[in-house]
Amino acid sequence: MIDSRLLAIALTLSIVAGCSSVPRIVNEYRIDIQQGNVLTQEMVSQLRPGLSRDQVRFILGSPMLVDMFHADRWDYAYWLKKGNSGQVDSRRFSVFFDSDGKLSKVTGDVAPATSKEPMVISETRNRELAISELADDGTATSPTDSGPGFFRRLLEGMGF
Repeated sequence: MIDSRLLAIALTLSIVAGCSSVPRIVNEYRIDIQQGNVLTQEMVSQLRPGLSRDQVRFILGSPMLVDMFHADRWDYAYWLKKGNSGQVDSRRFSVFFDSDGKLSKVTGDVAPATSKEPMVISETRNRELAISELADDGTATSPTDSGPGFFRRLLEGMGF
């Protein structure tokens, strides 16, 4: 007959072995997942004030989001998850049109650049660049700081 102590030990070892993790010697391949609009520096550099909606769509492609509540704004989003590291990179880029349907400004992952490159997509998040500030040669100047906003002035007035 089988000893009950031996059976209990075997059962306990089976349960413990089932709960442990086995080190992976070979990892499975994971693909990169990319979603949204890929915007390159060349594409963004072609934007000029006064371009029509059709011209902007031709340069940048169809926007990821056209909000019915903000008809004069198009949003381009990009999301990339690296398969091997799990690192996620996301970008946002928005173009704004005036009441005549002409391009007026861009916001998002843009920054004013040197005289060689009109605008660059950079790690600086949420920069706003009035596209009307572009010179004829394509150089951009940094947007001027108009001072503290309404809520900052209100809080400063209350002593905060």
